[in-house]
Amino acid sequence: MGRFSQRSYEKELMDDLESSGDVLNETLRELKTVNQWLGGNYVTTSGLAKFLKLRPQTEYLIADIGCGGGDMIQVMNSWAESQSPKFNFLGIDANPNIVDFANERNPGENIKYQTQNVFDKEFASQRVDITTCTLFTHHFTDDELIELFSSLKEKSKLGFLINDLHRHPFAYHSIKTIVNLFSKSPMVKNDAPLSVLRSFRTGDWERIFKKAGISEYEISWHWAFRWRVFVLF
Repeated sequence: MGRFSQRSYEKELMDDLESSGDVLNETLRELKTVNQWLGGNYVTTSGLAKFLKLRPQTEYLIADIGCGGGDMIQVMNSWAESQSPKFNFLGIDANPNIVDFANERNPGENIKYQTQNVFDKEFASQRVDITTCTLFTHHFTDDELIELFSSLKEKSKLGFLINDLHRHPFAYHSIKTIVNLFSKSPMVKNDAPLSVLRSFRTGDWERIFKKAGISEYEISWHWAFRWRVFVLF
């Protein structure tokens, strides 16, 4: 089998929940730029637009899990300013150093951040309208994702939205070349290509959702090598 035939479970440096300091801060700054360059932001905002069309409300509470530095929350918040409903955002990350970074860098009156592990018992009981996650699900094994998706069925009243990577040789070699040329962060140089190896093909999503007991979902491919997985309840 080739290295792209199955998901890698090798841990990334960012998986260390105690990571902190200048390397982590530089990593978070660079990840924001990568998302802007490679079109990842649209994958999430287009999914939110779909929720507004199919489940219209006057107000939405959105939890962004694995929120990192809060950059995607700011993207969603800027997009929401052109919409008529009111939006409130809750950023959740298991690394307290990242949550501190998000509070400092991306604050907002309608934005809150909290340190929480998505596998804590309390996670599912804190109900929201929509749960979003960007470049988050590839950090977990299939079994962990089955548990997470089962928990999201309880947490998310309307549904959840995933923005993550397509495991493909071109994506892997391209991002490896880009970060080796331009990145100043050893964490980015290690984690960016590894993230592709840990990510998904269509069959992976189908297998995991089946085991999680979720039969209604929509998978769409977007440039550059991104999946948008839309789950509506």
